[in-house]
Amino acid sequence: MELVKNPLFARYFERCGARNEERGGRELRQELLRGLSGRVIEVGAGTGLNFPHYPAPVREVVAVEPEPRLRSLAATAATAAPVPVRVVDGTAAELPGADGEFDAVVVSGVLCSVADVPAALAEFGRVLRPGGELRFWEHVRSKDPLFARYQQAADLVWPHLMGGCRVQRQTQEAIAQAFSIEACRGFRFPAFAAFSPVGPRVLGVARKA
Repeated sequence: MELVKNPLFARYFERCGARNEERGGRELRQELLRGLSGRVIEVGAGTGLNFPHYPAPVREVVAVEPEPRLRSLAATAATAAPVPVRVVDGTAAELPGADGEFDAVVVSGVLCSVADVPAALAEFGRVLRPGGELRFWEHVRSKDPLFARYQQAADLVWPHLMGGCRVQRQTQEAIAQAFSIEACRGFRFPAFAAFSPVGPRVLGVARKA
């Protein structure tokens, strides 16, 4: 989510994110973060919707968010988190961390909007220790050719309205080129959103070699 400053999108994200928590997002975040431990860097933390779901074995979360309004909201959310959360400025291409510093990287709805996906994934790998995990929940290009063409058409407008989000990125394939995917499942979210161009989603775990 390399937005830097986009207050209109930030306001939309704040409202839409809270609404989607009631549509199953909360349970998906719990699944995304289950079993994590040690030090975690979350890239594109948004308003901090993941924060309540980090399990107790996590010693610290460094939450990176480049958009000022979202970062301020995340800092407020961090005060109520069950684990220590430090909210910082930064982007996926330049993370505030030393080589091999973290046990896990977490992204949710981020790789759709970064300028360079392979570069972001390489940066994730840099800050991860050997054997560290990438936890991801992202929307992707549909495997249905007809819906994929619909996404292609939507991409002519969608990025301009939604903070640079591109709806037809083949994110799972990109992750597989940089990490070893250990588990991944596809689904539609929200389940009733049959015509949403960002409906096709994947949630999974990948590991640094």
